[in-house]
Amino acid sequence: MKQGFAGLVRYHVKRTAITGGLEAAHLLARTRLLGEARGRGAIFTLHHVRPKVRRAFDPNAHLEITPEFLEEAIVTLRRDGYRFVPLEELSACLGSADTRPFACFTLDDGYRNNLDHALPVFERQDVPFTVFVTAGYVDRTHTLWWETLADLLSACRTIRFDFGTGAENVASESLAEKQAAFNRIAAFVHAGDEARAVASLNRAAGRHGIDPLAITERLTLDEAGLRNLIRSPLASLGSHMISHRALARLGDREARREISGSAERVEAITGRRPSSFAYPYGDRPAVSPRDHRLVADLGFAVAVTTQPGMLSDAANLHALPRISLNGRFQAARYVTALGSGIPFRIFPRGAG
Repeated sequence: MKQGFAGLVRYHVKRTAITGGLEAAHLLARTRLLGEARGRGAIFTLHHVRPKVRRAFDPNAHLEITPEFLEEAIVTLRRDGYRFVPLEELSACLGSADTRPFACFTLDDGYRNNLDHALPVFERQDVPFTVFVTAGYVDRTHTLWWETLADLLSACRTIRFDFGTGAENVASESLAEKQAAFNRIAAFVHAGDEARAVASLNRAAGRHGIDPLAITERLTLDEAGLRNLIRSPLASLGSHMISHRALARLGDREARREISGSAERVEAITGRRPSSFAYPYGDRPAVSPRDHRLVADLGFAVAVTTQPGMLSDAANLHALPRISLNGRFQAARYVTALGSGIPFRIFPRGAG
């Protein structure tokens, strides 16, 4: 219980610090100080776009924004001087003499709400966007462990989980205990053999009547849904692996198979090989220089991380930064702050 409480304290301290940084950046942006901080522009990343449903335990709240906030973000960026371009045109934009800042919109994982709620906003605002497709979600062969884990902990006061040394009871009665359990299991997923850890989680969920593949089916688009999405000339699809595992922790052969297989799956839907790739998780532990080389060797023109930052003419096209539109910071002034680039001068390793 003490560990769970301490985790909540750390979370609130971090959130307060980020909020303070965004507020300060917004004030600086309004004074037009550090105007050069935004460089050539930015790539924005989203996941869920859907009306907010209040949940007592919501560890993935940062991964969802409302359609209203998406529209507000687009209007704000346009007011702040941004133009919107497809991700496929990014390289040409970086090499052009047009110095107006540009923005690309990307959405990871291929959620159903990207079609139901995000597409109408992008069409009203005439903004192009790219959805990164995880092949295993399209084909209902792989699960979204963070969604499974949230549902499991929401439903249970205690669970049995094997961290590799035998099953043990994990308390999940209070919100603090649920968050501590979520953090511990998430760390276990990221620490070693991700496929084995996710399989262990899926078995635990099954014992409590939760079907992880049913969650995949409920939340993500299948092939028919993706075909409906790309009927819009504003929509394009990129690759996001087969299994959504951290690429850096895979051997060379497995990494190449995952990247190639995901590209082939997207090509089967669109009729052309995708030119863009998103690294699952996308942070430094999940992506290595080897992965940059693999993606380039396999013919992708651009690849994006989740490491925060603005774009520059010297950007590595296979390790591009992105800025998260975070569900816990849904306000126009925060969009202005992020779009100014100032937070990445203040917090170069952790803003956004």
